[in-house]
Amino acid sequence: MVIFLLWGAFTGSRLVPLHVPGPFAGETSFTYQSESEGGQLSDGRVRIAVGPDGALPAGAETSEDVAVAVQSGRNKLIQLPDDARAVSVNGTGIAPGGAVPVEDGTVSMTAKGTLSFAAERGLQMEPIWLPSPEAVVGRFIEVMANGYQNHSLWEHIGASLLRVLAGFSLGALVGIPLGYAMGLSGWFRGWFDPIVEFMRPVPPLALIPLVIIWFGIWETGKVVLLFLAALWVMAIAARAGVSGVRISKIHAAYSLGASKWQILRHVIVPNSLPEIFTGARVAMGVCWGTVVAAELVAAQMGAGMMIIAAAKFQLTDIVMMGIILIGLIGFGIDMLMRQAESRLVPWKGRG
Repeated sequence: MVIFLLWGAFTGSRLVPLHVPGPFAGETSFTYQSESEGGQLSDGRVRIAVGPDGALPAGAETSEDVAVAVQSGRNKLIQLPDDARAVSVNGTGIAPGGAVPVEDGTVSMTAKGTLSFAAERGLQMEPIWLPSPEAVVGRFIEVMANGYQNHSLWEHIGASLLRVLAGFSLGALVGIPLGYAMGLSGWFRGWFDPIVEFMRPVPPLALIPLVIIWFGIWETGKVVLLFLAALWVMAIAARAGVSGVRISKIHAAYSLGASKWQILRHVIVPNSLPEIFTGARVAMGVCWGTVVAAELVAAQMGAGMMIIAAAKFQLTDIVMMGIILIGLIGFGIDMLMRQAESRLVPWKGRG
C-alpha cells in the first residue's frame, strides 16, 4: 500500500489523495531587453502558455509581446522580433551559456544567443520515466484485449510459466538427491560440496554466454539456465535438511530395530522436508526472477520477452505492467507452496 501511495503521489494519479508538486501548467511571462544589430536597445515581454498540449490560447499575443506555447516538462526556444539579441531578462543581464530564474521556470541562453524557457518541472515523474497507475491499468486492459507482439497475454505468461516449471522441476529432481547424498555420505560431501559451494554464489545471468554456446538460443538453453538457477539452491536445502536431523532420533530408530532404509524413509526424509520446502520456495523465486534474463535471447513469447521488447521502444507502461505481473504471479506461486508445505509437512516447527 505504501508503494502504491508513493507511486501515485509521484505520478499525479487520481487514485491517491496527496501528490508531490507537479510541473507548472498555466500562463506566465517575463520581460527582456534586446539589442539590435545597430546597437539599439528595446524592451519587451514574452508571454508563455504551458500546458499538456502545448497550445497557445486565443488572445495571448499582442503587438508588443512575444507569445509562445510549450508542452509541460519541455523546453522552448524563443525567437525575438527582428532577430534581436537579448541582453537582460527581468532586469538581470544574461550571456550565452547563462541562465536567469524567472517566475514558474528558468530562462537560459544558448551558445548562439537564443533564449530558451524551461517551465518548473516539480517533483512528479514524466510518464516516459514512470507512468501513473491508471496508465498501467489501461495498458493492461489493452494488452488483454489485443495481445502484444502477435501473442495474447496468456500465451506470454504461459510460456514463462512452462519454462520456469521445467527448469525448477529438473533442478529439484537433480538437486534433492545430490543434497541427500552429500548429507548422508562423507565421500559425496568431499567431492561435491566444493562444487556446490563454488557455483552457489555465481549469478545465473553470468552463465548466459556459456549456456548459449553449449545449448543454443532456443528453448533448451532457457530451460538449462533455469535448471542451473534452481539446482544449487535445492542441493544446499536438501543437504541442510539431512544434516539438521537430530542424531537422537536416528539412535532411537536403530534401538527399535529399524533398518537403514526405514530410517531414511521414516526419520531423515520427514525431518528434512521443511528445509527442502524452504529451499524450493527460494529456488522458485530465483527461477521466476531469472526467466526475464532467460527470455532475453531469441524468445518469441514470455513475460520477460514482453518487458524487453517494450523497453526497446520506451513503452514504460508495458514494462511496469510486466514487472507487476511477474511479481504477482511469483507471489501467488509462493503462497501456493506455503499452502502445500502446511498440508504436506504439518509437523514443521514441532520438534
